[in-house]
Amino acid sequence: MVEEPAAKRHRGETSNKSRNLIDIHVPSEKSEYTKMLKGVELHSKETREIVCTSVPDKVHEVMSRLRMKGGGLYPSFIGGYVEPKRLKDFLQEEKLYTFVGFSIGGDKRMLDKSGLEMNPNNFIYMQRKWKDPKTDKYYDSLADVAGGVIHPFYNGMKKKMDRAHHKLWGTIPLPDNLITYVGIDAYATYKSWKTIDNIVIGWDISKEQEADPYYHCNFAG
Repeated sequence: MVEEPAAKRHRGETSNKSRNLIDIHVPSEKSEYTKMLKGVELHSKETREIVCTSVPDKVHEVMSRLRMKGGGLYPSFIGGYVEPKRLKDFLQEEKLYTFVGFSIGGDKRMLDKSGLEMNPNNFIYMQRKWKDPKTDKYYDSLADVAGGVIHPFYNGMKKKMDRAHHKLWGTIPLPDNLITYVGIDAYATYKSWKTIDNIVIGWDISKEQEADPYYHCNFAG
């Protein structure tokens, strides 16, 4: 599975050229920008490249690379904050992507303000699908889940963020520390759910095999 970094874009308005084409209007933005961070450290010395861009074509370039690496088909899981030019179509997709998230109430409200909606049939609210057995919280955070199923490194992934940092989300371009935070957040979400999903699917397959009276006959004689 490919874990490609992608872009986090600002809320836009619908273009007159197409109902599905989202034009980005940021008052403080005077020019297009692309920032690339290489060697962003994850757990166990793993690193990733993160790209933050205001250029829609740059996002499509990344998505095209994903498709080529996936043998012509997009993988089911893509880690990243991706908002391509045709955002409305992307959010309503049912076959090419699986959307996974934590505490998405605020995100859904922001989309609603732009007249956009995520396909409810293709979204996994991870906090309602899986519980970390080591916590007593009603709903676990991404740090809890990623720290449990990937690596303890992620338990502290949000500790470097304070209120002052959160006030910088409207900065154009984003500071490097926020780009790093977004990239790690996206990877942790992707990797956590992929790991859990693989375990659940493998468990179900094993139960079906064991329930098949002819399964063990294949290994006899």
